[in-house]
Amino acid sequence: MPLIGTTGQDGISMTVELPPTGLLLVGLGPGGLRSMTVAALEAAEKADHRWYEAYTALWPEPDLIELEARTGPIERVMRPDVEDPGRLFELARTSLVAMLVVGDPLQATTHVDLQLRAREAGVPCHVLHGLSITGTVTGAAGLSNYRFGRQTTLTYPHGSWIATSPLETIAMNRHQGLHTLVLLDLDPTGAGTGDQRPMRPEDAHRSLHLMTERLAERSEEAVSELKSRAMQNQDIGSWTVVLCADVGTADEFFVTTTVDGLPAEPGGRLNCLLVPAEVDGVEADAIGRWRRP
Repeated sequence: MPLIGTTGQDGISMTVELPPTGLLLVGLGPGGLRSMTVAALEAAEKADHRWYEAYTALWPEPDLIELEARTGPIERVMRPDVEDPGRLFELARTSLVAMLVVGDPLQATTHVDLQLRAREAGVPCHVLHGLSITGTVTGAAGLSNYRFGRQTTLTYPHGSWIATSPLETIAMNRHQGLHTLVLLDLDPTGAGTGDQRPMRPEDAHRSLHLMTERLAERSEEAVSELKSRAMQNQDIGSWTVVLCADVGTADEFFVTTTVDGLPAEPGGRLNCLLVPAEVDGVEADAIGRWRRP
């Protein structure tokens, strides 16, 4: 449901007319109060309760402390509170609850599902969109948005379980001349209950090579013909990647390297990767800026 805004006399400032009760899905942007929209910040200030969803993405801790100083207490919640929203909906029936989500709140299907469940439960749900990594990182690094295929998330291995679909997605995109945005996992346990350790560049390197080994063990019958061609004779370690660190924050930086060059890179607080297909012209010059001397 949209919220009604009124513009101030200066033509710039805006006041959002918030409902007295219900659920607000508030996009925080990538980090810092300055990355939040005026409407999002105002909603966070006026809500009776603020829940910071800390398992699909993380804000820099100093920025969260600054936000809390401005808005009042913020409760950190994890996966169980979002996937079993009984307590959330109970609060939202009698008060205004802001669910604070890093980036844009509807980029993750987790929050779309929450929106749908709120509707089923008769709880009004309003969305205040935010700046998302998926909309900023591609252009910031210098690659054309028109040339991106499916994005994927690189996950930690869990025991003997190793997901190979992220590598298959990257290989398929490259085979079709498309770039790939690769988000990196935050939780080595996969439980989403608080033991967050954002994946480092060396973790991404290890995960990609484990996926390569696991794919090599699979029979050809288990892999489609197109995927088999996409993976054929691929030297994963030599693939060009752009390491994107803390994008959208004051600490943002990029490094163009290879998969096997990732362990040498410290990265930032939160990292993602861009895996380009063949590039030339402006795109080649753009990502060339980020190579180490």
